[in-house]
Amino acid sequence: MPPKTDNTAMRELKRALKAGEPGRLYLFHGEEAYLRDYYLGELKQTLLPAGLEDFNLHTAQGKECSVDWIEQAVDCLPMMSERTLVLVTDFDVYGQNEGQRARLTALLSDIPDYCCLVFVYDLLPYKADGRSKLAAAFKTHGAVVNFQRQEQGDLTDWICRRFKATGHSIDTEDARYLIFLCGDLMNNLASEIGKIAAYASAQRVTRADIDAVAIPQIDAVVFQMTDAIAHKNFDKAASVLADLLHAQEPGMKILSSMGKYFRQLYTARLYLDNGKGRDEFMSLWGIKNSWQADKLLDAARGFSLTWCRHAVRRCSETELLLKTSYGQEQEVLVSLLMELAAGRRAIR
Repeated sequence: MPPKTDNTAMRELKRALKAGEPGRLYLFHGEEAYLRDYYLGELKQTLLPAGLEDFNLHTAQGKECSVDWIEQAVDCLPMMSERTLVLVTDFDVYGQNEGQRARLTALLSDIPDYCCLVFVYDLLPYKADGRSKLAAAFKTHGAVVNFQRQEQGDLTDWICRRFKATGHSIDTEDARYLIFLCGDLMNNLASEIGKIAAYASAQRVTRADIDAVAIPQIDAVVFQMTDAIAHKNFDKAASVLADLLHAQEPGMKILSSMGKYFRQLYTARLYLDNGKGRDEFMSLWGIKNSWQADKLLDAARGFSLTWCRHAVRRCSETELLLKTSYGQEQEVLVSLLMELAAGRRAIR
């Protein structure tokens, strides 16, 4: 089951699928490919009788598609079925000439009852021209469904359900840790959950199980490295940096993540000093994961505002140095790490 969403068009899509009566026109876009593919699968299952998909499903992609093709596909009558499904993927509707857009606008207002026409944006970003008649036609005669990244609460519940389906369980805090470690896109999380479930020997998945097999995103790895400095664990910080360099992660990318961490740490210290709470801090930085926010606020308690300001400045200065020190990325980053570890004790 997918997690919940507050999207009105999504709610209407779910209602139509539950009733077995999908509409005639949809436009699917957004970052969350897992949800998009899930609901495309639901549409196919609802509209296409088993064994007759080849006769009633019509698909075209990108430059292979044209307004002529869409008109012909929509006109195709269903065979031993009540409906047909026409899927148009990554077709730049707003990039067509004025005549083609006018034809498409007219088509959208007169789709036969037997047809369900779906425009899907995957590799091509969807950028609607809100002033055009074509954009108005999509909204008037169909539903524009934006598959957004899920909120932490919904995503956490979904992770728990996925583990339950494999015969495992996971507590809420560890589910949030998994989101922090691997990101919040569901396709990637589904893959990681499968690996973790196969690895875990006990019914309850532990933090150790996650760390053993999950592949973390670089921001999470750098966060662990800088957080180790905050907790006076220089050996761990140095080990993480060595692993990143061995994996040939670009030095500028590592430094960028370090700079972001210390800017967040500086902000967290300011918020603590001014009596502001976690929710305000998360809102300012657009942080969705409360596990990450709690770690930052906890780390900030061990630093003075002066040290946080110094760390931010040194990351900025090191960025300039890195741009003029070709081939010396490792030395520059190790030097910064050692300086910050030493300065953590010296600067108050």
